[in-house]
Amino acid sequence: MSGLTESQVASFRENGYLVIPDYLTQAEIEALLAETNTLLNDFSLDSHPLTQFTTGDDDQADHVGDDYFLNSGDKIRFFFEPDAFTSEPDPLTGRAALIKPKHLAVNKIGHSLHTLSPPFKSVSLNKQNAAVARSLGFKDPRVLQSMVICKQPSIGGAVPTHRDSEFLYTNPPSAVGWWYALQDAGPGNGTLGMWKGSHKGRKGGHIARRFVRKADNKGTEFIENDSASLPKGMEEEKASEPTDKDLEILNVKAGSLVLIHGNVLHKSEKNTSPRSRYAYTFHVIEGADEWEYDKRNWLQPPEAGFSRLYQ
Repeated sequence: MSGLTESQVASFRENGYLVIPDYLTQAEIEALLAETNTLLNDFSLDSHPLTQFTTGDDDQADHVGDDYFLNSGDKIRFFFEPDAFTSEPDPLTGRAALIKPKHLAVNKIGHSLHTLSPPFKSVSLNKQNAAVARSLGFKDPRVLQSMVICKQPSIGGAVPTHRDSEFLYTNPPSAVGWWYALQDAGPGNGTLGMWKGSHKGRKGGHIARRFVRKADNKGTEFIENDSASLPKGMEEEKASEPTDKDLEILNVKAGSLVLIHGNVLHKSEKNTSPRSRYAYTFHVIEGADEWEYDKRNWLQPPEAGFSRLYQ
């Protein structure tokens, strides 16, 4: 199985991301969409804590601090859009109530689809992705945090600017995101916005903060990063902030794969369109001994460790 070409690797190194069209077959797209719809339709609300997903960049940060979220690394769980609820709690239950059917209210499904769902496992832990990881120089790539991001029509929330290694920190940073468009993603329905070259030290690409569990293990917070801020081999240079001229709003066709450097600055806007924007994503980190996965990261490894990509 061949990996990336030299020109693709060079583009990824230069820009911090790479779009690979037609990475999934039409049959794979259809299988993943069917599985997603089955999951959305079949899960029960009876004992669901109605956890809403936010990144912690606003006053709702504690919504991603409950046990349902923190213990989801080896499970399939469902997280709701904040805008899918009433503004006031139900007087009988004391909880906010959904104003959308549940299958149109979910922000994301995660975080171990790559181990627990056969269709998602088949497009995650395979020789093709192993070849791509080798092209990028991984020694012992490990797969984690797999999820479907739904970006529901009209309520799919914005994801503010961030760098993925802030959330899945290794010392030194090593994360790369695999982001598959299951539906067309473009301007208007919450596609990705990428700042070209913003992963480089001279472009402000340092990991300056980290998203971690609180000391009491009852919530999440951002803290200052006082360890390595750039991947191995990347030069420490005086940092400058990326500008709007560096921002590219991607237009990604269903079936495409977007590789995302863990230090590149990116975002997605709210989905204001009447069409959803389903995407499947997971991350790969370096599992070799020279890299340490931080014990305060919000997602901690299961007993057997994170999934190996090289078999």
